Order: sequence, then structure tokens, then C-alpha cells
Amino acid sequence: MLHVNHTLTSSDLLSAIERMWQLSATKIEALEQTWRPEAGAPVFTVQGRYTSRAWTDWTHGFQFGSALLQFDATGEERFLHIGREGTYRHIPTHITHTGVHDHGFNVVSTYGNLWRMMQEGRIAPDESERRLCELAIRCSGAVQASRWARTADGGGYIYSFNGPHSLFADTMRTLRVLALAHRLGQVLKEEGDRPVSLLERLVLHARTTARHTVYYGEGRDIYDVCGRVAHESLFNPKDGSYRCPSTQQGYSPFTTWTRGLAWVMLGFTEQLEFLDTLGDTELEPFGGREAVQQWMLRAAVATCDFYIENTPTDGIPYWDTGAPYLRELGGYLERPADPFNDHEPVDSSAAAIAAQGLMRLGNWLSARGSEGTRYWQAGLTVLKHLLEEPYLSTDEAHQGLLLHSVYHRPNGWDHIPEGRRIPCGEACLWGDYHLRELCLYVQRDAKKEGYYTFFGKG
Repeated sequence: MLHVNHTLTSSDLLSAIERMWQLSATKIEALEQTWRPEAGAPVFTVQGRYTSRAWTDWTHGFQFGSALLQFDATGEERFLHIGREGTYRHIPTHITHTGVHDHGFNVVSTYGNLWRMMQEGRIAPDESERRLCELAIRCSGAVQASRWARTADGGGYIYSFNGPHSLFADTMRTLRVLALAHRLGQVLKEEGDRPVSLLERLVLHARTTARHTVYYGEGRDIYDVCGRVAHESLFNPKDGSYRCPSTQQGYSPFTTWTRGLAWVMLGFTEQLEFLDTLGDTELEPFGGREAVQQWMLRAAVATCDFYIENTPTDGIPYWDTGAPYLRELGGYLERPADPFNDHEPVDSSAAAIAAQGLMRLGNWLSARGSEGTRYWQAGLTVLKHLLEEPYLSTDEAHQGLLLHSVYHRPNGWDHIPEGRRIPCGEACLWGDYHLRELCLYVQRDAKKEGYYTFFGKG
């Protein structure tokens, strides 16, 4: 169980965050110098060098988004140039990609960050650039929303690249692109010029995720533990009825792949924050603000509590809570995670994503007079450990920033160093990006620079 440091403050981590940005700069520039566009998007490192893995190029936005976050945090103009040029040169093909559920990763990390920084005055406003970013976001949001499957209860979901039967936990965080596109006034036009609300698709997808992806200890199956998350939920594409849990990257449908858990934690807490920017009338078609907040908050609290209770004391999880050889580790939840063990790998990328979800939940609750301190402090505790070795990569020759992450354990895609039995010592692009995003979030809090959200100022 995560041992929460209740005295830690965001200011306490500023020197470690500054060190992280210094290391981050070197790694962004190293990748920029060695990456070949024809190889596809960088995904994870092998022996310290970023390589690609053909599946989908869902990590491309994290490559250039990382440079934009680096600029946002440090003001170093060369990173704005890297991020801006990379976005306009390589991300346009992702805007209208009809075959994936990843628009919120590729487009919000790039065009979305540029748009947000213009909104916040962090880069000089340029009306032509603003309109370009807004057009990219609007198109991407509509394309993402078009991957729609209806459920038997009258709802629906954005289906994964597996097809109309498949809902992924990951998609909770890609809903950000629907949120931004809706804010910009975009709708999806279907046959007969029928307008479809992107907010409606966002809310219905989130509701389906809350109902079927998240468990609440109510006896859905004999493995129903409150806060557990199924990576994939399967539906009958003929009538939209729910069939069963499944997984692509976890150990089993009845265990919790921890990165899927983290996506859900952060996805729901960010959407709770976004709801606060909407008027009551916008939420009336979905039962009203109170009703939507209630089921979103229930999912957020359940998953955040599960993370705290089912993670080692330092808050760095193993890749799946039911991974079969965890039994060989004996009492692994009673001590810090061991990325160098011989049985099951840890996933630091899940920790970087989850920590932000914990902190956002804590902040949202505290703003309403509820007890959110435990979640806020839990997130800070996780970040403290991520900013220390062996997780922070201090070797300038290593292109990765956050070490000991896992991409696809069942497929055996992750590099196993010579003399080791499990993957360790490598980084992934989403882990690096989310560590940077988490550090920007905490840095802004410590310096009183304004609360960081994907939708920027109202």
C-alpha cells in the first residue's frame, strides 16, 4: 500500500523538478538529432535509444508535445521551435485518422498545447496560428467522435482500433479532444446534416466507461473488487449489449493492468474539472450537473483508492495487479517496488499518469470543502520517488527520461537487458511526456503560476 507523505509540499519538489527539466532538455535534443521520420513515431528505448514499434503511431504527439511542455516550463525558445515545427510537419495526418481512438493523445499534446499557451499568454498570440490550431482540434474531435457504437441502454462509446465491439480504458484520457472541440463550437455532422453534440458523445462514453470498465465491489463477478479496472470492455455489435471484460496489454480480463487504471484515474478527474467550465443548461440533457458529477466522482474515487491500496509503498506499481509471478516476490505491497527483480516488471509510466490523477482529484475535492488532502499528498509522494533514481534517468547518453516502464508485456515487446529476466532500465515516450506534464502541473502550483489544465483559461 502506498505510504503517503503527509508533510510534503509542491515547493519541496521544485529543486528536483528543475533538475528534471535540465535532464529533459538533453534528451529532447538527442531524440531530435537521431530520429528518422520514415521509421515512424518513437515508442520506447532499447539500450537507451528510442525505437519505433509498428502498431499505431499513437505516441507521435508525445514527441513534439514534450518539447512544448519543456518550453512552457522553462521559457527556452528552442523547444518551442522543435515542438511547433514538429507539430505542423508531422501531426496533420493524425488529425483525420479514422482508424484509432488516440486523437486526444496526438492532437491535444501538440495543437492543444500550442492553443492553450496562446490562451494563457505564454506565447505571443498569432491569429492565423490560433485559427490553425483550432481547426485541427475541431476536426480531430469530430473524427474521434465518429467512431461511435451504441449500447443497449441508450448510451454509447468511442470504439477502439479493435472494432465496434471494443471499448478501451485508455480512451477516457483521449476525451480531451472532444472537450476542446466542443468548447470551440464544433459538432459532428452526419447524414442528412444531422448535428451530433461532441459533449453528448463525451458524456455518454464516460458513462459507459464508468458503468462497465470500472468495478465497485457489487458482485458483477467473483473478482469484483472496488476500483478494479478492465482494460477492454466487449459489447455485442448487433444489439449493443455488454458481454464481458477483456484485455490487450494486461494479464487477464479479471486483473487490473495498471496503466489502464491510471488512464481512467486521470481521465475522470480531468473531465470533472472540465465540467466545472460548462453551464448548467449544457448538462441538463444528461440528467443535470449533480447527476453527472456523481457518477464521474464515484469512478474517480474508486480507482484512486484502488491505486493507493494496491501499489507498493513508494507508489510505483507493477505492470498488472494480478501478474502471475508477483507471488514470488512475497509481501511486495509492503515495501518499495523493485524494478530489478527477476519475476515481474514495474511500470513507472503508470505511476506518472496516476499521480496526476490523484492530485487533480484531491484538488477538486478540496475546492468543495471535502477531504482531498490524502489524494493530493499521495500524488506528490509518487512524484517525489519518480524524480529520484533509479526512475529518473540521469545518464545523458540515455534518450529516455523515466526509466522502468512497460509497453506490452504479454507480447514481449519490451527490451530485456543481458543478464536480466524481465524488462527494466528503459523508457517510453508516454511515460516521459506524462512525467513532464506532471512536473509542469506541480511547478505551477509551487510557483503560484495558475492551475494547469488541458483547456487553459476560460
